[in-house]
Amino acid sequence: MLVYPNAKINIGLDIVARRTDGYHDIETLFMPIPELTDILEIVFAPEAKMVQYGLEYDGEPEDNLCFKAFRLLQKEKGIGNVEIHLYKKIPVGAGFGGGSADCAFTLMTLNDLFGLGLSKEELAGYAATLGSDCPFFIYNRPMLASGKGEILKPYDLDLGGYRIELAMPDIHVSTREAYSKVTPARPGTSLAERLAQPIGQWKRSVKNDFEPSVFAAHPSLAAIKDDFYRRGAVYASLSGSGAALYGIFCK
Repeated sequence: MLVYPNAKINIGLDIVARRTDGYHDIETLFMPIPELTDILEIVFAPEAKMVQYGLEYDGEPEDNLCFKAFRLLQKEKGIGNVEIHLYKKIPVGAGFGGGSADCAFTLMTLNDLFGLGLSKEELAGYAATLGSDCPFFIYNRPMLASGKGEILKPYDLDLGGYRIELAMPDIHVSTREAYSKVTPARPGTSLAERLAQPIGQWKRSVKNDFEPSVFAAHPSLAAIKDDFYRRGAVYASLSGSGAALYGIFCK
């Protein structure tokens, strides 16, 4: 079975509190980006195997979230062995959620292949044990996310009259380091209220809390955002902790 795990962007990202477990509570809007995908194929096989192609990234194939998702369902549901072939096109560690998408699509594909009959809610529950962003890709529609990113609420956002341009600079931003340089604070107005404003007003009110410290460390990223606005973007931002950025333009 062949599927195409897609990227996401964050529209707004408020880091509102540090948790006792060492993580942070956030508020953000996850928006799927169907134009940028990996390619994932899962087939029945006598032995379990994970094969990776495309963009290179560190780690053994068995440490990939796709393989961990398979092992989880094998343990919980007793499914047979499969071969997983993953062609990476979504940059790793860019803020596009590629690894989380691959994980979620693996769970959904295994559910179909083995006829497990798991609901989206059940799949999202499994996904949450593998990564904070993973449950979003089970639903794969605009979602307000809170908690660590796993608490999701559907949000109606239609960007059909706009196009989204992505920038993927060859810069690595450590998420752990990025979080360490942010002082959590809860805004006076919720992200949902700010997103309800006309998109032309987002520039003044919808912020990504990672930008000040990440841009200070990597001025070229700030320059990319400035260039989006110079070329007429109605909104531009870092996605997640970066280093990827996006601009939203009128069609």
